[in-house]
Amino acid sequence: MNDNLRIVIIEDDEVLRLGYQQLLFDIDGFSIVNTYASFDLAKSQLKADAPQVILLDINMPGTSGIEAIPEIKKTLPNCYVIILTVFDSPEVVFEALNMGADGYLTKNSSSEKIVEAVKDVCGGGGVMSINIARIVMSSFQKNLNSPLTKRETEILKRIAAGQTKIQIAEDLFIDENTVRSHVKNIYIKLDVNSKSEAIKAAKNNRFI
Repeated sequence: MNDNLRIVIIEDDEVLRLGYQQLLFDIDGFSIVNTYASFDLAKSQLKADAPQVILLDINMPGTSGIEAIPEIKKTLPNCYVIILTVFDSPEVVFEALNMGADGYLTKNSSSEKIVEAVKDVCGGGGVMSINIARIVMSSFQKNLNSPLTKRETEILKRIAAGQTKIQIAEDLFIDENTVRSHVKNIYIKLDVNSKSEAIKAAKNNRFI
């Protein structure tokens, strides 16, 4: 019986995909079961692949990595998902973690860090790049008395910066109705009736 750790790579950049494959192929105890250029291509095969770890990009054709996480977890509840992406904005990081990602690395991570992350995640570790860990840590130090969730705070910041609901939805990889729902909750929590009142109340109370 082969006891190697079964790994699947989902990355649309062919050069990166082959690079990750070669990197992990050379590690004793690792087995690259399959690689895919998108989650849509991988979806029907994942159950048969039975990976224990998936390295997942975010920005791919079709279903994004963020949207793919809950689907992966439903199909493979015991599989660990490590995001490996260029995106390091707080809103994307927290969206991925909230969706169930077990680790989050940026693509400038060293080869050693990627290999270490694959090993550590299976031991229950929450693997992150240093810059991602800083984002997570700083989130616990801000807005401790705010009634707004992290997502609501991020959306209100973007509204204050002049973004439209459509722009916010695109940037955060969520649909426009979800943005509207968050805005409604913001108004209720801040006891306001307009965008300008919400921004003023949040700034006065240092929620944003």
